[in-house]
Amino acid sequence: MLEIKHILMKRSLFSLIFLITFLSAFNNPEKKSIPISVDASKTLHTMKGGMGASWHAISAEFPLNNENYAIPVREVGSRGSAFGGNPPVMDNKAWQQIRDYASWLGMNFVRVELSQRMYEPERHQFDWKNEEMQALFNILDWAQENDVDVFLQQMWMNVEWNAFPGIHPLISAPKDLNDYANSIATFIEYLTLEKGYTCIKYFCMTNEPPGGTWGYWWEYGENEGNIKDAWARLKKEFDDRNISIPISGPDWTDMPPFEPGNLDMAVNFGAIDIHSYHGVTDEGEANLKKWADWAHAQGKPFFLTEYGNMNLGWGKDDPNQKSFDAAISNACDVIRGLRANVDGFNRWSFTNRGDLDGQWQLVKTYDIPNKKYLSEVNPEPEAYYGFGIISRFLSKYSKVVECKLNSSDEELLYIALMSPKGEISIVLVNKGNEPKSIILNVKNFEGKTLNHYMVTKEKVNETGFKLEPISRYEDFKKLEIDLPPRSISNLSSYHLLQGDKGIFIQ
Repeated sequence: MLEIKHILMKRSLFSLIFLITFLSAFNNPEKKSIPISVDASKTLHTMKGGMGASWHAISAEFPLNNENYAIPVREVGSRGSAFGGNPPVMDNKAWQQIRDYASWLGMNFVRVELSQRMYEPERHQFDWKNEEMQALFNILDWAQENDVDVFLQQMWMNVEWNAFPGIHPLISAPKDLNDYANSIATFIEYLTLEKGYTCIKYFCMTNEPPGGTWGYWWEYGENEGNIKDAWARLKKEFDDRNISIPISGPDWTDMPPFEPGNLDMAVNFGAIDIHSYHGVTDEGEANLKKWADWAHAQGKPFFLTEYGNMNLGWGKDDPNQKSFDAAISNACDVIRGLRANVDGFNRWSFTNRGDLDGQWQLVKTYDIPNKKYLSEVNPEPEAYYGFGIISRFLSKYSKVVECKLNSSDEELLYIALMSPKGEISIVLVNKGNEPKSIILNVKNFEGKTLNHYMVTKEKVNETGFKLEPISRYEDFKKLEIDLPPRSISNLSSYHLLQGDKGIFIQ
């Protein structure tokens, strides 16, 4: 009897061990790693620009006076959020903080925005000394000092003297194209000849005009006119005055479909640019590729000069655009754009009041509840670090090199970049809610060290967070790396500490 009891006990013990082993295997399945291969010797595309964010110089408040116009401007968000994000120019401390943050981010391709009202409020009366012009000079001085490529953007005219009667001057097309072309050319000559700015590489004459999926800033009402005539007249003025800065266009939004039959005016462009505001999907990536291939066939760069994802929320003081979800979406947009051979990227936006059409700001300059500028400028951590983990390590004029995922995974996006001086950065976005493991094999890149930088929502919100390497690798043949859910990683041969400036060109 005792012997039978021992046998039964042994069987029960074996059954328990088997059950524990089974449950352990069920709860901890064997980790499956995703193989990724990078060949640093195979260049797919070389960028003609870099990465940055829109930075406006517009600040002046003014009454809309809509009762005076047959075609008024919209009451809410009449200028979107392209004004008011910068502190007063007399606040030297705050401006220095803003410049330092721009340098830390390594923003080497920046869309700098203005209105004609800033420099020519009345016909042939140019004003170079007002508050907004001083803000513009602050931005351009920083760009000049840091070898930044400036995409100079006139958002709108907003001058009564060259608006059509009955149309609000903020949205009116120019009544006189000769005056319009002379105004812009005189402004450009002042910046380049008088002020000596060489950082201005492109000029765009109006923001999001009709022609894409939505347009607003170029209204004729019942008057005769066509924006194509304005582009042609401006190009002639530039040529007549030996202004070599290329005109960029059409600046359409939102992810306009590529239809070459509508682009005959592009003969006046030296660069092509569009906007995207609903996240770049597979179809969007294919559309970007069509735009890029067409532009490159003509020897012109192709830029995504505004991008974001309004599907996440926007309007008034909606906080979603400064969230880590937005950072993930934006990182995916950049990767998809790079895969489509986009030459440069500008996120909306660097400084922003945050109470006009959503909190798009990378750095916080404005106290929304109290409607005043802050004495201390600080980063919005989720947006700032979610953007900086790419921008900080992306030299302008980088090459996109071969990067292959040797299996199917819709939640992992990836790109590999090589700087002009031979530094590599591999960006990996795990946009899913489960951890992933990769096995990375980098070929034809010897004698370097890869530094692993990584951000998640939780990490960037930790007190004292620093974007510094969490690991360093000297051997990256079959390198196994874990990617947390909802994370952005950058494996870069740049070794940057928190106190270092970002990469502009290297």
